[in-house]
Amino acid sequence: QVQLEEAGGGRAQPGGSLSLSCTASGRTFNVRAMGWFRQAPGKEREFVAAINWKNGGTGYADAVRGRFTISRDVAKNTVYLQMNTLRPGDAAVCYCAVNPETVGSGTRAEAWGQGNLVTGSS
Repeated sequence: QVQLEEAGGGRAQPGGSLSLSCTASGRTFNVRAMGWFRQAPGKEREFVAAINWKNGGTGYADAVRGRFTISRDVAKNTVYLQMNTLRPGDAAVCYCAVNPETVGSGTRAEAWGQGNLVTGSS
């Protein structure tokens, strides 16, 4: 069993920045990728970014490309998401995931983080 502990999130002004981290523990020997997803009120969970654990290859949703950066620290079993130039539309609960895969209309993962709220100030 893999467990994920998320940290970060919070409130930021439009155009500001926030950083999230997610640390995996337990059975982490088979981590192939980690990713970030988010869910806004009334909307389905959507893909944000993912990173290949071995080669560091990354992928981003169009909505965040150029503003968000995903990175990893393999030794710490930690994935990060640096969010810059935040927009009001970025407000959501963010979840990290181990080995996320697209299944049908949704996403399944070996483990999910507890969620971290990202909001914008008014």
